[in-house]
Amino acid sequence: MDYRGGGSNPKGHREPGGNHQRRHHHFPSVVVKITILVAVVGLTRLALHQSGCHTQRVSKQQRNPSPPSATAMLPDVPSSLHKLRSKDVYGIDDENKLKKTLKRAVMKDHKTVIITTVNAAWTEPNSIFDLFMESFRIGNQTQSLLKHLVVVALDQKAYSRCLNAHPHCFALTTAGVDFSGQAFFMTGDYLKMMWRRIDFLRSVLEMGYNFIFSDADIMWLRDPFSRFYPDGDFQIACDTYKNDPTDLRNLPNGGFTYVKSNNRTIQFYKFWYNGKDYFPGIHDQDVFNKIKFNPFIVEIRLGIRFLDTAYFGGFCQPSKDLDLVVTMHANCCLGLENKIHDIKMVIEDWKRYLGLMAVTGQKNLSNGSWTAPWRCGMKTSKN
Repeated sequence: MDYRGGGSNPKGHREPGGNHQRRHHHFPSVVVKITILVAVVGLTRLALHQSGCHTQRVSKQQRNPSPPSATAMLPDVPSSLHKLRSKDVYGIDDENKLKKTLKRAVMKDHKTVIITTVNAAWTEPNSIFDLFMESFRIGNQTQSLLKHLVVVALDQKAYSRCLNAHPHCFALTTAGVDFSGQAFFMTGDYLKMMWRRIDFLRSVLEMGYNFIFSDADIMWLRDPFSRFYPDGDFQIACDTYKNDPTDLRNLPNGGFTYVKSNNRTIQFYKFWYNGKDYFPGIHDQDVFNKIKFNPFIVEIRLGIRFLDTAYFGGFCQPSKDLDLVVTMHANCCLGLENKIHDIKMVIEDWKRYLGLMAVTGQKNLSNGSWTAPWRCGMKTSKN
C-alpha cells in the first residue's frame, strides 16, 4: 500500500512590539510545534507498523495459501460477478446469434442443449471431432441427439469446418488469443481455454437453458438421460468414483456435466469462475475440487451429484460392462495422436459389440472388456 505522509507548513508568527510580547508568544509557539512534531512522528510510526503487519500477513498467506471461506468470498462473488451478463463474454450481435442457435437446437420438452467445444486442431480431418460425431451415429439411440448438439468453435478455422459438418455452430473467439493450435495440458493457452469455457457455460445458464457439456474426446454410446439423477442441479463425471453420488471426495472430471438452469447453478458458475483469481494458474477442475467443500455451496443449496463410472467411464476408470456404458472419455491421456489412436479402438470395440449383439441377440458377449486404452497409459496426467 502506498502511504503518503502529510506535512504542515504553518505561517510564521509576526510578533509586534517589544521583548515582553516576544517572550509571551514564544512558549505557546514552541509547545504547538512540539505537539505537531510528536503527532507526525506518531502517525508515521503507526502507518509503518500497519504496513509491516500487512506485509507480514500477505507473506504468510503466500506461504500458506488456503481456500477462502464463504464469508470471505461472498462480498466479492455475488456483488461483483452477479453483474456479469452474457454480453460481457461476447458482443451483442454474437449474443443474439447464440440465442438463435440455442433456440434451434434445444430439446423442447425440458429446454436442454448438448454443447461441445472444438478448435482447429481438433477439427482436422480424421481427428477428434470426426470421431465424436461418428459416436453419435453408431451409438444406441444417440443419433437423434445430434440435432440438439451445439458445437462451439474457439477459432475461425474450427468454425468454418463445423459449418461444413453440422447445422448448429457458434463462433466463440477471443480477441488477442489464438486457440487454433493444440493446447497442451496446463499450458497458458490451455488454462485460458478452460476458463473461457466456464464463463461461456455460465452465460448459457443465464439464458435459461439446461445443458449437457461434453468434451469432444468423449464417445457417446447410449442416451444418457435415464442415468441422470432427478435431484441434482449440477452433475459431473468422475476420473475416480467412490460408489456414492453425493460423496464430495469423488474425483470429478469437468469434461462431462449435466447442469440445470436455476439461480443456484448460476451463482455457482460465477463462484467457480471467480476461483481462477483466488487460485491463479490452476486448472478449472482443480479449482472445483477446492471449492466443492466451501460453505458457500451449502448456503446456495446446490445439489451436486457425481456420475458413476460404470455408466460414464473413461480411460482413468473404464466402465467394465458394455451393456451399461453410456459414454467413454479419453481422459488420463496426453497427446492428440494418442487420444485419436485409442478413441478409434473404442469405436472398433463398440462396433464389434454391436455386431455380436445383432448376430446372436445376446448380451455380454464381449466379456465386458475394452482393448483401449493402449497408448493412453493409466499413469498419464488427466486431460
